[in-house]
Amino acid sequence: MGNKKVILVGAGLGSLASALRLSYAGYQVEILEKQTTAGGRLNILQKDGFTFDVGPSFFSMSYEFVELFESIGEPIPFELNELNPLYTVNIAGSDRVFQIYKDLDKLANEFKGLENDFETKVRAYLKGAKEIFHDTEYKVVKKNFDSIVGFIASMATVPMKHLPKLFRTFWQELERHFDSEEVKIIFSLVAFFLGATPFNTPSVYNLLNYTELEHDGYWNVKGGMYKIVEGILPLLEKKGVKIHYNTEVKSVNYNKTKMESVVDQNGKSWTADLFIINADAAWFRGHFLNRKKFTEEKLDALEWTLAPFTIYLGVKGTIPGIHHHNYFLGDNFRDYADTIFRSSVAPKKPYYYVNVASKSNPNCAPENCENLFILCPVPDMRVKPNWDDAEELANEIIDDLSKRVGFDIQNNILTKTVYTPIEWKNMFNLYKGSGLGLAHGLNQIGAFRPSNKDEELSNLYYVGASTTPGTGLPIVVIGSKLIQERILKDHPNT
Repeated sequence: MGNKKVILVGAGLGSLASALRLSYAGYQVEILEKQTTAGGRLNILQKDGFTFDVGPSFFSMSYEFVELFESIGEPIPFELNELNPLYTVNIAGSDRVFQIYKDLDKLANEFKGLENDFETKVRAYLKGAKEIFHDTEYKVVKKNFDSIVGFIASMATVPMKHLPKLFRTFWQELERHFDSEEVKIIFSLVAFFLGATPFNTPSVYNLLNYTELEHDGYWNVKGGMYKIVEGILPLLEKKGVKIHYNTEVKSVNYNKTKMESVVDQNGKSWTADLFIINADAAWFRGHFLNRKKFTEEKLDALEWTLAPFTIYLGVKGTIPGIHHHNYFLGDNFRDYADTIFRSSVAPKKPYYYVNVASKSNPNCAPENCENLFILCPVPDMRVKPNWDDAEELANEIIDDLSKRVGFDIQNNILTKTVYTPIEWKNMFNLYKGSGLGLAHGLNQIGAFRPSNKDEELSNLYYVGASTTPGTGLPIVVIGSKLIQERILKDHPNT
């Protein structure tokens, strides 16, 4: 058979999407995964009758999933569910709970009395965000770059009017349009929960407000996010793709120009024509290929996204004062954002996100129970390596949430699991526990990000959050398409 063999290391979404595209294009594909399940961070935790999404609980740009399955001629194997409202926001000290709608009339109503002429202002703000999104989508995001020069040339074709935004922060851009602190805080949450703060994120990322409020909104999957993985696996099976679980790559063999094999924990050697790495692209280069540019010291100097501290609770009773997607914030946003990256102690009065999947998906909790997934962004292990205080932080969050929704959560817990950055690091080889890999400052996007094609080895590629185009479920699906384009060009099946 002339079909080239591809080995993918890791079975996260980027890998599964790449395996779909390549197996349907006639490549022979195998996947090595150290865990017992596929999905990477997009995973499932089942415990005491409750089912939790481990990581992502919603996504934007749902059409990237549609494109993925259309490209292989298969119907989409799960049901997309649009969120409306998108989420609710609770700010300490405010007696209002803000419901964030895509419908701008309804949204204006939420900010009544806080922001005069909100609707006019938000339309002007989103118009700019929309232009940036569409002016960069095909020039920066959905494109492979072979050099920094090529990347800069492509950036140079983006209309000049966006240039000032490169020198303003996300927060400064919001200040140009809105007066109300509440509006500015709520609109900057997209940056905050992507693992950065609006005070150090370039204002071009206000395009995220356009994607959430106008362009495509937010979506999840009927029956839980893991249905994405469960939908993909039978399609891979149909094409003869084998996934080898409990198989962790411990070393690699390569010569000057090619990767020859990867070796697992049992000393078994896996050979192929092509290799795609779905582990962190920067860490892999340093750890396995001993690249000078990616030593621990060099990696520590890069900007990484915040680490996740996650709590999974099964609770007896139904909680009235809470929705499917909720943000709970304190009353000191700027101070909190300023210290969160640098603090070696757990945050006091933490800001956190709560997902109650049982509100729209009753079969993930027993009758008259709720399942709560709580995410609190915390410093990564470069700054805070010790998590002896995990229980303290978990209890502080649970007590705060109980007060704010008027329900005694602590005394109704039926099951509880806590993952600190240490667990996240160990489960998914995340560099120092960073939740979403490398951050997206301007010096870490496009060709400034670790490339999806290896610099030295001609048959080695990368997919996932820390390579191009970046982090987030739809973005790694785009990443799988970019990989396929490269491989079809460099190593066509003959």
